[in-house]
Amino acid sequence: MNKNDSRYMRRALTLARKGVGRTAPNPAVGCVIVRDGQVVGEGWHKKAGTPHAEIHALHQAGALARSADVYVTLEPCSHHGKTPPCSEALIKAGVRRVVTGMIDPFDQVSGKGIEQLRGAGILVEVGLLEAACRELNKGFVKYVTSGLPHVIYKSAMTLDGNIATVTGNSRWVSGEESRRYVHRLRDTCDAVMVGVDTILADNPQLTVRHVRGRSPLRVIVDTRLRTPESVSVLTGPLAKKTIIATCEADPKVHRRYQAQGATVMVCEEFDGRVFMADLLQKLGRFGVQTILLEGGSRLAGNMLKNSLIDEFVFFYAPKLVGNGFAPFTLSGIETMDAAIRVVIDRVGMSGSDIVVHSRPEAPCSPA
Repeated sequence: MNKNDSRYMRRALTLARKGVGRTAPNPAVGCVIVRDGQVVGEGWHKKAGTPHAEIHALHQAGALARSADVYVTLEPCSHHGKTPPCSEALIKAGVRRVVTGMIDPFDQVSGKGIEQLRGAGILVEVGLLEAACRELNKGFVKYVTSGLPHVIYKSAMTLDGNIATVTGNSRWVSGEESRRYVHRLRDTCDAVMVGVDTILADNPQLTVRHVRGRSPLRVIVDTRLRTPESVSVLTGPLAKKTIIATCEADPKVHRRYQAQGATVMVCEEFDGRVFMADLLQKLGRFGVQTILLEGGSRLAGNMLKNSLIDEFVFFYAPKLVGNGFAPFTLSGIETMDAAIRVVIDRVGMSGSDIVVHSRPEAPCSPA
């Protein structure tokens, strides 16, 4: 492989990113077809149940696909799902070479697409820009290998680590640019999740408004069904994309929420609250691969303690409030040796705020 291969794969990644947050339960995939040094076809997967990236690119390339090189961010599928196998389409088109960023971790495909292409005499090369390709589909990879969605925890706090003042006031901790940043994150996730205390305190809409994009599912973790029927997420069209996760099994109460368009998801109970591992498994089966966890501190602390958070995005505003509220409610950590350790991946600026991307030092491995 050479620098031109890397250039075309970067273009395929750019195309694939257009589908992030829109393809679940499928992965986001981009494809570029090149013949004689010229791009003759491009495509990306836009939505589950519609043609895959390779099919869009082959359609654009037409007869020029014969003897061409194909750059695709994920191994071409080889099984019959809602659409025919891409490997067969590439073979039929007569392509010369396929360069793929990574092997598909999905059992029904993993390695089989590559094997089928090589069996037809097509040169296949694997692993170009693999780290970027895996990052692109971290939710898909997490789900097909564990059954759980990839969880990103977002928190805005003052420089001294408070998400709210001693009175509970939190509007606004971070600046306008950081709020736009969060809305871009929402646009790329399948669901945004908060606890019922956040609903009661802030009555948020949990939609994408500050940037162009689509609003994800809203998941309210409400063990005892304390969510008022008058809150924003249950008003008008917002209710149709709202899930209330609870341990209460009273069908009469459920019907009141369902009458407004919401979905009630009954979960197992553990230690007096929704058992989050069970909820995440249910959300995975519901088609959710990526979750943006936005609070509150008890819910975040519970998920952190149980190794259910994969990634952190912390916004630090240039403010100090002294006594206030921490982003996580945790108990039992008495020494620094017992602290939950994280790896900082990158640090940047968001307006006047510092934004820190990090992840747990130990990979998530919930019981």
